[in-house]
Amino acid sequence: MEPLPFDLPPAGPRWGTPADLREPSAGPVRYTVTASPLGDLLLLSDGEALTGVHMSPAAPPEGAEHAPDAFGTAVKELDAYFAGELREFSVPLAPRGTPFQLRVWRQLTAIPYGTTVSYGDIAAALEAPGASRAVGTANNRNPLSIVIPCHRVIGADGAMVGYGGGLERKERLLRLEGIRLR
Repeated sequence: MEPLPFDLPPAGPRWGTPADLREPSAGPVRYTVTASPLGDLLLLSDGEALTGVHMSPAAPPEGAEHAPDAFGTAVKELDAYFAGELREFSVPLAPRGTPFQLRVWRQLTAIPYGTTVSYGDIAAALEAPGASRAVGTANNRNPLSIVIPCHRVIGADGAMVGYGGGLERKERLLRLEGIRLR
């Protein structure tokens, strides 16, 4: 009889360490626009943390202050990500959302670079196995695209599913991370 292979990987996705999400501060919204291979990205901040990464076309919120100097770390990290030199973001994050959305978005940050999971995998990780649709809705409302990697979520059958920035951009992000698509 052969010995049992105790070093087999656990079933299901392997999760990384989720990022800490801060509470957004009440100060004025700051913004800048930075170029990327996906088109211009609108970056939003509360002055302490990144609160939004939106793909074009997107306009800053009314009353937001143009403050490019407030986004040095975020721009450097996005540039490094697109150059294939960064796998995990460290910029502070403070998205606005419901408690459930925040739980989903935090779990999204635990999806390792170069891997994909399904909505069901996320629901199971949140100990809410019947919440796949709610996870999908929260995923769709992610205000920090790319940095909170909602592009790494695919259908349970491995199919490409919706992405706020469009499926072409999602495919480009997945290919950048070395993910082979069907």
